[in-house]
Amino acid sequence: MKNTLILGASCNSSRYSNKAMHLLNDYDHQTYCLGAHETQCRKFKISNRWPQNENFHTVSIYLNAINQEMYYDLLLQLKPNRVIFNPGSENETLYALLSNEAIYYIEACTLVMLRTGVY
Repeated sequence: MKNTLILGASCNSSRYSNKAMHLLNDYDHQTYCLGAHETQCRKFKISNRWPQNENFHTVSIYLNAINQEMYYDLLLQLKPNRVIFNPGSENETLYALLSNEAIYYIEACTLVMLRTGVY
């Protein structure tokens, strides 16, 4: 299974990041949920602290381009296998930074990828 960091996690059940937390869990993917506020969201802990000493296969982004800026260096240091830019999170600047570090990225929907078996 693919260890996944959800960047922009939310306890709001109408948010796609929340739906992704649950669907990733349903598909047995280990998740680390990073959000604006530290909270317990049913069985998920949403942290507001960047993960330490973790290896992530995938980072799934649910933040707009402006709110991603504070994470640029941290994402590059993390060196995930891939970064998924979910709808609304597209970011040409971050694409260039990831490309320079040979980190694969894709504009896609984590939910669709899981449901179609291409995650």
